[in-house]
Amino acid sequence: MSTFLYTLGRWSFRHPWRVLTAWLLVLVIAGGGVALFAKGTDNTFAIPGTESQAGLEMLGRTFPQVSGASAEIIVVSADGAKVTDPAYQDAVQKTTSDIGGLDFVEAVTDPYDTRISGGISDDERAAIVRIQFSGEATEVPQATEDGLREAATALGEALPSGSQAVLGGQLFATEIPGASLTEALGVLIAALVLMVTFRSFLVAGMPLATAILGVALSIALIFIATGFATVSSTTPLLAVMLGLAVGIDYALFIVSRHQDQTRAGMDPEESTARAVGTAGSAVVFAGITVLIALIGLSFAGIPFLTTMGIAASVAVAIAVCVGLTLTPAFLGFAGHRVVGWGYKRAKKRSRTATAEDDAAAAEEAAAESLRRATTAAVRAQRNGPAKRWVGLVTRHPVVTTVAVIGLLGVTAIPAASLALTLPNAGQLPEGDEARVAYELTDEYFGPGANGPLIMTGTIVTSNDPLNLMTSIGDEIAKIPGVAEVALATPNETADTGIVQIVPETAPDDPRTADLVRELRAQEDRLYDEFGVRLLVTGYTAVTIDISDQLGAALLPFGLFVVGLSLVLLMIVFRSIWVPLTAAGGYLLSVAASFGVVAAVFEWGWFADALHVAKVGPIISFMPIVVMGVLFGLAMDYQVFLVSRMREDYVHAKREGRTPREVALGAVRSGFAASARVVVAAAVIMFAVFVAFVPEGDSSLKPIALGLAVGVAVDAFLVRMTLVPAILALLGAKAWWMPRWLDRILPKLDVEGEAVEREVHLADWPSEPATAIAADDLRISVLSDAEEPVFRDVSLRLGYGGTLLVTGETRTTRTLLLALAGRLSTIEGKLRVDGLLVPERAGAVRARVGVALLDDPDTAEADVAQAVARGTRIVVVSDIDRLDDDARDDVAHVLRRAAVEARERSGDASSPFTLVVSARDERRALALLSEAHRPDVASLPLPTPRRHRAEPETYADLSEVFA
Repeated sequence: MSTFLYTLGRWSFRHPWRVLTAWLLVLVIAGGGVALFAKGTDNTFAIPGTESQAGLEMLGRTFPQVSGASAEIIVVSADGAKVTDPAYQDAVQKTTSDIGGLDFVEAVTDPYDTRISGGISDDERAAIVRIQFSGEATEVPQATEDGLREAATALGEALPSGSQAVLGGQLFATEIPGASLTEALGVLIAALVLMVTFRSFLVAGMPLATAILGVALSIALIFIATGFATVSSTTPLLAVMLGLAVGIDYALFIVSRHQDQTRAGMDPEESTARAVGTAGSAVVFAGITVLIALIGLSFAGIPFLTTMGIAASVAVAIAVCVGLTLTPAFLGFAGHRVVGWGYKRAKKRSRTATAEDDAAAAEEAAAESLRRATTAAVRAQRNGPAKRWVGLVTRHPVVTTVAVIGLLGVTAIPAASLALTLPNAGQLPEGDEARVAYELTDEYFGPGANGPLIMTGTIVTSNDPLNLMTSIGDEIAKIPGVAEVALATPNETADTGIVQIVPETAPDDPRTADLVRELRAQEDRLYDEFGVRLLVTGYTAVTIDISDQLGAALLPFGLFVVGLSLVLLMIVFRSIWVPLTAAGGYLLSVAASFGVVAAVFEWGWFADALHVAKVGPIISFMPIVVMGVLFGLAMDYQVFLVSRMREDYVHAKREGRTPREVALGAVRSGFAASARVVVAAAVIMFAVFVAFVPEGDSSLKPIALGLAVGVAVDAFLVRMTLVPAILALLGAKAWWMPRWLDRILPKLDVEGEAVEREVHLADWPSEPATAIAADDLRISVLSDAEEPVFRDVSLRLGYGGTLLVTGETRTTRTLLLALAGRLSTIEGKLRVDGLLVPERAGAVRARVGVALLDDPDTAEADVAQAVARGTRIVVVSDIDRLDDDARDDVAHVLRRAAVEARERSGDASSPFTLVVSARDERRALALLSEAHRPDVASLPLPTPRRHRAEPETYADLSEVFA
């Protein structure tokens, strides 16, 4: 991957206008798609497979008057008056009649109807007009909403002075989120951090530009999706929040690496390619972890949450793609202007001081001055606050570990009281009309009137449906927690009955959820008594079911995320303890963020300062979203910090110091080298997230606060304090992994080691026109091998040459498969057809034909297939195992392939390159002679002592090595 990104970065640097134009064109096309397909967001929450959803679907078929969205007008009389007075009754009934004539209105409840209880408050100071629509809230036409507002306004004007007529209810219970100036403040803070980090206005603008373009494209795609799927109004803002944060950070990592390399004197084009190949590899890894965690939101089995996770993952994926292509394109525009203010001044001073000298001396002086400035900056960085901090942490690792865990443990205490719900009108900003209606209903009719429940069932077998529903209603009214049964009636066709229940508690009160569970527990008893199977449903029951299902999904989702982090980090760091500390730190960060959210939104700490509209339960999907997003960000910081420690540890081990000194020194040097970028990234993330808290959407506020706290805690307390302390305690054991586990785990080049190796070996081998070159090649692929299958293999084979490898089949076949790019576990240096192996093994496999001659009957076909693609290099194993007929057939195929190779190249002396293996050198040379390949280089391979007693026949090893 890193070598591909290296090539991509170089191409983008060379063709910046093409890259920029391509992304702008994609954005324009997406904008056109919005105009064609966008239908707007939809806050209808559904949860298939639950009892509440099944009840709503049944009501939609049999009792539409109570199945759709609803609204209400609450009328409050003036002081000293009652709503039962004629002036109020006449005005309310006229309004009821007018509303009944609006399109999409299924039913309007007259509060003065004696058949319906609960329409008039006990003190006769308030009345409720309930409006039922014939569909979901998103299906209600705008004209109907306008008609309702006009009717409520007219009613208020018709009532006596001092009265109130307020419109509210489910239809108006959710706010449409939008951007505000505080979000722009987060971007401004990010810009300031970038300027300080890069010391350049030009460079600081690059991450912002890439992030904004990526967010614009993401939002366009989300609104296009509204034409085909249900997308909640919170989804676009979540995508904006994540897209800005990760988009800025991902570009930051690449640009920071490029700037450091350019300051050190590297050519900008080469530096850009290396930055994308190295830091870009870590960006891809970090992005993939966020993607997996967001897509993992589907664990909850809730469609709108799955859609939210997919939409947010699209924003992150776009941020990765934009960062890997548009960032190097911008660096191509900038050229040498990325070094920053201090370095430009140093270069200018050096050139001015040497203006009278000859050009060569002046340039050398300028370069020397720039090198000094770079060295001084690096020394200041490594000897600055980062070095002092990590020195303090690692000198007192036990105290540090205990202090951090204790602090985060105390911070997590409020999380135990975390309660979940879906948004309702009571959480809207103060003064909002729907919230006023909610509070008036609470005041005059009790909190449960804002969230009535419905029990419904089929009564088609009843001979007396009216009395049956009355009896059922009377029985349900006896259940503790039920304030009253407002309605118990069959539908017009008498095949379905409903019981409308008003709880004693508010919709978001945990006791209301307990009542729903109790009503469901009574279903069997009610069936035995009345012969009707009742379902508990209604909007409040749906929100409770969603909250319960989300709560139940937290544990499996947490196990998935933690398990994934362990596996991924073991692959990256080749260690057991590093992943365990990373996963433990992630859990501490999550617990602390939950604790802070609970303290603010449920305990009320700093609620006024953060403009929390109402203290109480938070939105149901906050925990799972925060866990998913924070997982990706935590792994991001872990990779950038600890991978540098691992790199320094590997280099320091070769210097002969004690393991303890090596491990401690690597922690300190790796931390000092990478802390600056991680601090900048964390501050930017925190600024972007926290900007959505004071004035943001009430549903998004707790998510934004949880992410802001989680990022700050994870970056500064966990990754930059706890992890170095624990690694210092563990010493060299931190980098231990069992050999068997190291062999079975795939190799993932996150820090771009393949790019560094490829650049380091760019001039190797020095011999021209070399098809295959190897130095000190060594391999051990068998699980029981204590010594390599072969070692110290060095060779040079020119194009058109022939190499005969002799030895035991196990040994020779392993070498041939390595030369063909079919093995990744090799040590030493190997270049095949100009490509390094194993870094470019995939490309080598496409260029090298392979024939493993295990069956003489298929030998001719196997060799023909290996040379059929017109490959320049072909490897053939065990040619001495062929009988005479098969040998002649294979020789004929090789002769014909050599002729075709000469014809393609136009060079009569340049057939394809051939590598063969055999145990019997004489028989192999005879076949090569028949194939018209007389000039053969020989490479005998000794058999390791451990394998000398093995039998002479071997199983086909292709599956093992492929």
